[in-house]
Amino acid sequence: MTEFEAFALELAAEAARITLPLFRNEGAAENKAGEGAFDPVTEADRGAEAAIRALIAARYPDHGVIGEEYGEDRPEADHVWVLDPVDGTRAFIAGLPVWTTLIALRQQGRPTVGVIAQPYLDEVFLGGPSGARLVSRGDSRAIRVRSCERLTDAIIATTDPDIFTPPELGAWTQVRAAARLARFGCDAYAYAMVALGRIDMVAETGLKLWDWSALVPVVEAAGGQVTDWTGRAPSGDGRIIAVGDARVREDALVAFRRA
Repeated sequence: MTEFEAFALELAAEAARITLPLFRNEGAAENKAGEGAFDPVTEADRGAEAAIRALIAARYPDHGVIGEEYGEDRPEADHVWVLDPVDGTRAFIAGLPVWTTLIALRQQGRPTVGVIAQPYLDEVFLGGPSGARLVSRGDSRAIRVRSCERLTDAIIATTDPDIFTPPELGAWTQVRAAARLARFGCDAYAYAMVALGRIDMVAETGLKLWDWSALVPVVEAAGGQVTDWTGRAPSGDGRIIAVGDARVREDALVAFRRA
């Protein structure tokens, strides 16, 4: 395990120290969105990100940080940590254990280390130069995506079809009709299931840098691929497809490219 992979695990443990006591508690959620919308933030979101930032500043003061709750600090540095302390805040406030803490290290603009952590289930999915691993209940084991020859055999997922624009929803509907099974509402946990070999494809839109950076090293180190909706490297448009087997994506891209 590399130095930065080990440190990412430390950061995940520090975030869990803040988030776990607040999960299924009675803490209120504030609404960050304007009137007529709901974008919740909780004490867990803010407290976990603050704790992670403090550890990074103490260990690597020359590293940059980009976080959902507290913005950017030296985003042009060679090493930049990208943080989403509670991805799936709606799941968190609903008491559903599919929210995660996302931690990524970007080196020269590219995600090289990623963590998808679900502390209530005691699961940390780690991806980086040493490969992809599930660290859980005192054990660590290598994980791998599974083979899936065609979309008609695939289990696919998205957080909520309501995230799609009308053209995107049309594409998703075509893909959903072709797939064997679709699941909803798992946020970033679905990408961990791609790396674990349980889900074959996740497709989403509207994602921010902190939503997808950690997913890339985890899925890719497990043998999968993460691209945009045209099959190229993820960009700022927020459209992400993660697959365990590239053949599934090629089937799906026929529909997604139209969007």
